[in-house]
Amino acid sequence: MLDSEILLLARETIQIESQAVASVIAQLDDNLVVAAQTILDCKGHVLVAGSGTSRSVGERLAHLLSCCGTPALFIHPGDSQHGLSGALKSEDILIALSKGGETVEVNYLASVAKKRGTKVIALTEKPDSTLGRISNICLKVVAPDGVDPYGMIATGSSLVNSAFGDALCVVLLKMRGYSQADFSETHPGGAVGKKIKEIA
Repeated sequence: MLDSEILLLARETIQIESQAVASVIAQLDDNLVVAAQTILDCKGHVLVAGSGTSRSVGERLAHLLSCCGTPALFIHPGDSQHGLSGALKSEDILIALSKGGETVEVNYLASVAKKRGTKVIALTEKPDSTLGRISNICLKVVAPDGVDPYGMIATGSSLVNSAFGDALCVVLLKMRGYSQADFSETHPGGAVGKKIKEIA
């Protein structure tokens, strides 16, 4: 490829992805409100699970929820058939991510959660999928056609789901009244910690 072609493709990719992220705005509905209130009221653990690229999105979501005042942990659904599902309690919430809603290990974990009385919040494109049907609350997030190479490599769609998760995190931060001072207690290190000390 010519240098000019490389730059053109790179710029087109960013343009397509930015439009895909913006499409999330129109997808937000009352289910987000219900999910946020359910998480806010949680008396147990908030657990997040996903496989493949959804694992990366889920790990990011769990981390940012914790940063925003909602303690959360990522658990790997692949371990759910090897004892990990025993960690689930009725007062917990499981946020399960699966684009198609048919990831076997995610659905196994979600089904155990449902049997134990754990509330399941699904993040999926297909509410009528197995995961969607298992869940107590289904958050439908659809990435526009053409945002992923071959419609399979989750470059843009992972950003779409991350943006949805970011909206949830910020909403919960505000609902909790979680302040910068609260955040500073959990992030004293790195450049962020240095900036906090300068502000203080």
